[in-house]
Amino acid sequence: MIEGTKGDFYTKELIKRILDEGCLDKWPSSTYGDGVPAHTISINHGMMTYDLTKGEFPIITLRPIAVKSAIGELLWIYQDESNNLDILRDKYGITWWDEWDIGDRTIGAVYGETIKRHNLVKDLIQDIKNNPDGRRHIINMWQVDDFKDKHGLKPCAYQTVWNVRHGKDGIDYLDMSLFQRSSDFLTAGCINQVQYLVFLHLIARHCGYTPGRFTWFYNNIQIYDRHQEQAQIMLEREPVKCNPKIWLNPEKTNFYDFTVDDNGNIILPVFTNVRNNIHIEVEFCKIILSLSELPLTGSKSTIKLDLIAGIFICIGIYLINYATYNKGTVRPEKVKVTINREKGGK
Repeated sequence: MIEGTKGDFYTKELIKRILDEGCLDKWPSSTYGDGVPAHTISINHGMMTYDLTKGEFPIITLRPIAVKSAIGELLWIYQDESNNLDILRDKYGITWWDEWDIGDRTIGAVYGETIKRHNLVKDLIQDIKNNPDGRRHIINMWQVDDFKDKHGLKPCAYQTVWNVRHGKDGIDYLDMSLFQRSSDFLTAGCINQVQYLVFLHLIARHCGYTPGRFTWFYNNIQIYDRHQEQAQIMLEREPVKCNPKIWLNPEKTNFYDFTVDDNGNIILPVFTNVRNNIHIEVEFCKIILSLSELPLTGSKSTIKLDLIAGIFICIGIYLINYATYNKGTVRPEKVKVTINREKGGK
């Protein structure tokens, strides 16, 4: 059994399975920046599940994760109910959706626009409050009529299903499952899971429940053929023993009041992003002792130093790279290749 988070365990298991069993697509819909077809290696059907009451968590320690940006993207879709790329950039500092601009600085009739058109979040909250034991608490962004309007990328993580569970311990839990039709796993597999885990916490807080179980169902999950080297590097990395937690501002209960704020503090290099209202916290002592064993992002080399030197090196790496890790997204294709998805994308 490997140390680290349950997300680390699942990630290594899934990367190995994709590399060992995955099939190469014959007619890819995307191209790399140099015009070469962007083939993927993929597998179909699977799930990852986390019992939040036992501290199970999807975040990984195998590479830095842009937690703040991930949460910002989530709020842009479900709280702002927006498809506006300028709002995404100006409010959250995110620009990676620009490649899906339909020409008017929006991504068209998908994601936040669909949430707004069909009142999906507000209806969900009311349904959970009015009929907690119902089995029809669903947000589905796969709205075919919306796709008749001009749009960019169709939803990848397209559906969530919510259930209230009355635990034998006397606690009422809110469970949620996420359904995803396609996942570029090295780029966004962990990010999507962390986003929707936060979403579960926010809706549970709003409705007065304790977050219970989060499960991610994927239909097709892929690694780009030019990312196989990065995949192998992640397999060779040793995960960090840690205890991640999600903290929400205790003074807030309304889903629409939570924000990603820029004036918070960073508690732990690389693995913890702290904000005024939402942050993900990782136990300090267990991580800092192991940081000297982590490979540099995008490098084959591994830092092998004694404990004291390792701590100083890691602090230096953090100070130099903080802006990149925290503000942007650490995407494999941004390291080595550029993918042009104008032909249809994932």
